[in-house]
Amino acid sequence: MQTKVLTQASERDLYRAIARTVTTALPDVEVLALEVEGNDRFCVFVDHPGGVDHALCERVTAALRDYLEEYSVEVSSPGSEPPVRTEEHFRRAIGRAVRVKTSDRRYRGAITAAGTTSFMLVTEAGTPADIPYDAIVRANLIEEG
Repeated sequence: MQTKVLTQASERDLYRAIARTVTTALPDVEVLALEVEGNDRFCVFVDHPGGVDHALCERVTAALRDYLEEYSVEVSSPGSEPPVRTEEHFRRAIGRAVRVKTSDRRYRGAITAAGTTSFMLVTEAGTPADIPYDAIVRANLIEEG
């Protein structure tokens, strides 16, 4: 079996393909993020209005069966610090704390606005930052309390 090598550059394309596959098979499941965890391994974070349990993760894995020949695939709930990647994710999280990694910098602060191409946050130091969605490598809400 020949495996493809996953890179950060291919991560976005793979995310789009996985999201299409999952939402076609399971319309109520939202693919929050996909994170490359090695050259031939990735994790898909999903959410569902009724919550994410082992049975749902199994159904998502079954929907991704074509990928299992080339990749090691993990399906996970969003957990206590869910990933945020899209305009809609950031819109729903306005006012919440977030940790963001871009290709050249790390941020931690509160989301203040979400536009069509970028979102605004105020860092813990009080500095505003406008971060394009395309620059995000990883972003997660921070559990408060």
